[in-house]
Amino acid sequence: MEISTLATYHCLAFVWYFFVAYSITHVKTEERPSEVFLYGGQWKYLTVLNLFLQAVFYGVSFLADVLRLIKKLRCAKCVISSRDLLFSVLAFPVSTFVCISFWTLYTYNRELVYPKSLDGVIPLWLNHAMHTAVLPFALLEILALPHRYPAKRKGLILLGFVAFLYISWVLWIYSVTGEWVYPLFALFSPPGLAAFFAGSLAIIVSFYNFGEFLNRMIWGQSKFS
Repeated sequence: MEISTLATYHCLAFVWYFFVAYSITHVKTEERPSEVFLYGGQWKYLTVLNLFLQAVFYGVSFLADVLRLIKKLRCAKCVISSRDLLFSVLAFPVSTFVCISFWTLYTYNRELVYPKSLDGVIPLWLNHAMHTAVLPFALLEILALPHRYPAKRKGLILLGFVAFLYISWVLWIYSVTGEWVYPLFALFSPPGLAAFFAGSLAIIVSFYNFGEFLNRMIWGQSKFS
């Protein structure tokens, strides 16, 4: 794509994610089900965190495009490096994980991840904006321009560290409230839950590798030096 076209796309994507994130944080408080939005509010849900992650990513991408348009190449190089690292390590694998894991579990038993009581609070379009549209956006980003992936070890360490932080947040919420972020977790024994977290990490790592594979197949090898 031309830089001006990319800038327009990234600006629109940023506005979209900002709007969706704003919408989910301003759902009707008087109608919130008692079993959700407790300690930690929406900030305990990976879906909501991903919305803000995507907004930050597209904001950084738009900034990189603008810097290239106004010929601030030295600044643009630094921002582009941050953009590519953010996309490769977090934006693509997390969006893919959110979409696929949510709809897989929703199809199996929606009460495990998205209780029916939420239907009266979160409109259908917002549900799909949070859980469905994130994957097409991520795939379109790969098609739109090449992204330089970091060395595999560096990328996986960063991804693993962020996953560790989120799991720690989930466990902290349980230790404080005695309630799991997702009802699904209550079905597991401690060893079973550890195995579930390990399996989830393995899946998100596979999505990281899948993103790198797509990027390489479409654009050729492109890595940080």
